[in-house]
Amino acid sequence: MRIAIVGGGIGGLSAALQLLKAGLDVHVYEQAPRITEIGAGIQISPNASRLLHRLGLKPAMDAVGVRPLAVHQRRWDDGRTLQRAQVGAEVEATFGAPYYHFHRADLATLLADALPPERLHVGHKLVDLEQKSGRVTAHFENGGTTEADLLVGADGIHSRVRSLVFGLEKPRFTGCVAWRGLVPAERIRHLDIEIASHNWMGPDGHVVHYWVAGGRMMNVVCVVEHGDWTQESWTDKGEVADVLARYEGWHPTVRGLIGAFPETFVWALHDRAELPHWSDGRVTLLGDACHPMLPMMAQGAAQSIEDGAALASLLTAMPGDIEGALARYEAVRKPRATRLQQASAANRTRFHLPDGEAQRARDEALATSGDRSIANIGWLYGHDAAVI
Repeated sequence: MRIAIVGGGIGGLSAALQLLKAGLDVHVYEQAPRITEIGAGIQISPNASRLLHRLGLKPAMDAVGVRPLAVHQRRWDDGRTLQRAQVGAEVEATFGAPYYHFHRADLATLLADALPPERLHVGHKLVDLEQKSGRVTAHFENGGTTEADLLVGADGIHSRVRSLVFGLEKPRFTGCVAWRGLVPAERIRHLDIEIASHNWMGPDGHVVHYWVAGGRMMNVVCVVEHGDWTQESWTDKGEVADVLARYEGWHPTVRGLIGAFPETFVWALHDRAELPHWSDGRVTLLGDACHPMLPMMAQGAAQSIEDGAALASLLTAMPGDIEGALARYEAVRKPRATRLQQASAANRTRFHLPDGEAQRARDEALATSGDRSIANIGWLYGHDAAVI
């Protein structure tokens, strides 16, 4: 079985490695001239890290990743702890795999390095595809073509594969705007920030930050409601002064991090209408191409890694029945992805509550039951997407 994956991001590369391990003939086609990742931080929870460890990637992951001790949720102004949930040794012992923080480029590079070079084709921008006689032919801007038994669109939220198969789709602006900054450790030593994922929740906004790149950099993401920026690109430069002004009155640690930004990038958060189907004939989608989600559950990359594992298991379990395997893939993956999309959207509301009765009820719930407790997070971290 020959498989073509369009998109050389984290989802496409991890899927290729899992399909290759399953004995399938897989090639990745990436439009960029080299494998790279924009953005900065990414969180890989045990439900995804266990799948990557099975590929033999643990040493490379340990070399560049950071293992946080906790998820620490705090109040925006006085820093009071609302919930501090363990994600270190206790989570690894319970779920059999660790929680990591990565710089996105570090994770993409280690995945690309694990793939045999002859199976990775950069400079291949998809322009068209056609299905005929049980085969899929992809046409690229450079004049090249490839023919496969199955084509997987792992080409992200702006998926060309999705638009070719299901038509153009207009993104929906959520009303949220985000700034990100990557701060060198030496600029913020005086803040003495714990190795954890920190989430400061306040009226109409929140701030998440955590160490990446082996502890050399702090990834910071600031999200606000009612923003007036509407561009979705991750590469648009913003102004640090604008971020500081928006977080006036927030805790000194938050403002200290923002003030230490060497530069900042700004983008508007959009979502897409739910797709009724992910597959058409012998073409299917994976990751953000079919189930984009807001970042408030930190599960976008992890779910794309899960998609690849499920696809590899089903294609090997149902040899000769690609369309049947794709139907099963959608049936098992779509409900879980939809649940996480909904949870991410709900967290957007929870994280941004104004001070008042609803905010106090949220804080009490976090302090008592805790949505990140071992008991409450088992459905997410304990899931093994390779077991179908």
